[in-house]
Amino acid sequence: MLTALLLLATQSHCEARLLDYATWRAAPDQSWDLALAAPGGGTVTLIGAEHLRDPAAPQFAHIAGRFAATKPSRVFFEGPDRGTGDQAESAIRNTGESGYLRFLARQAGIPAASLEPSPVEQIAALRGVFSDDRILLFFTLREAARLRDREGKRGAALDAAIASLLARALPMAGKAGLAASITDLATLDAAARREWPGRDWRTLPADWFSPIARDPAAGFLTTINAADSANRNAHMLRLFADAARAGERVFVVVGRNHVPMLEPALRCALG
Repeated sequence: MLTALLLLATQSHCEARLLDYATWRAAPDQSWDLALAAPGGGTVTLIGAEHLRDPAAPQFAHIAGRFAATKPSRVFFEGPDRGTGDQAESAIRNTGESGYLRFLARQAGIPAASLEPSPVEQIAALRGVFSDDRILLFFTLREAARLRDREGKRGAALDAAIASLLARALPMAGKAGLAASITDLATLDAAARREWPGRDWRTLPADWFSPIARDPAAGFLTTINAADSANRNAHMLRLFADAARAGERVFVVVGRNHVPMLEPALRCALG
């Protein structure tokens, strides 16, 4: 019991060292990679990546080189498991750095898991801070921007994908206690027009969904994204630190802004 209490106190102390997106600015010599050792032989290698799908982009050779050098025993990827290609190039073109990391893990025969909290946990953590409609708008419109820009969906194809997303998301939102009025494309249109009069939600810029976005027109999207990213960082901190303290050689590829946010807290958690 005492050991468990001490661990909880340490986690709380270290989580307080997670950086705040509202005040953070990248240093001129900012590093997007992090390699740390834990007592007992575990390690954490954290690679900050851009969300690219060009196999020729240098970051993919960098990821492969660091993967080979560290010989990980456990891999964590960002986002859900959207599948893995049979070849490195198809993995990158179809699912970016997340799918490429899954490809490398499968080739090496090691387990790979998402670093994300469950959708229900993500939604529940935001309730009481933001309105139910705005929470659901955020997650829905962020996915719409991803489908548009990374999957190339437009027009009827995008509408069909978002209608399907809403149908799947509503039961999860209900489990998280969300009582949003957005249930289909018509109510989504109406809610988005209330927030951005005269603007089609299908055209919202992808960079509005960054926790470090500075465009005032993004409105509440920036603050929800910052809060959601902070919650995700706390979840990642516990996930990576627990695995490394258990002796695992942890290898992670994540959106690069997470790396400096996590570094002070992860150093603390690994002692």
